[in-house]
Amino acid sequence: MHSTPHAPPPDQGSTPSPTVILFDGVCNVCSGFVQFVIRRDPGARFQFGALQSDEGKRLLSAMQQQSRVETMVLVEDGRVYTRSAAALRIARGLRFPWPLAYALIAVPPVLRDLVYDFFARHRYQWFGRSDRCLVPTPDMQHRFIH
Repeated sequence: MHSTPHAPPPDQGSTPSPTVILFDGVCNVCSGFVQFVIRRDPGARFQFGALQSDEGKRLLSAMQQQSRVETMVLVEDGRVYTRSAAALRIARGLRFPWPLAYALIAVPPVLRDLVYDFFARHRYQWFGRSDRCLVPTPDMQHRFIH
């Protein structure tokens, strides 16, 4: 799977679509990452959804994303970003100092994605997995897609 953006679907109106992070809902490190982002996104720019959820599957389908995605996807401005490109674009949207990490976009994607893929391959071994997807608290429910 490539980390370059995919073409947007045909225009379906003028309502701007939210910036959504789809994550592996049973991955402990992924759920921790969602909480990390929420704490550093006071403007609530990002919304979230589990890849395993019906909403996550519908969004990927609507974005014409056919490849099997296992870790994280960023849907931003009608484009789909995966792997290191998604992580760096998310960092760019957080409060200081995290946008500084976006400078790593200058590293060739093949090298960035090697590191990303290595971590992704070992995430369950190092951090474990949950029996069920992350359930948002009532005060965070509005940050999750439905």
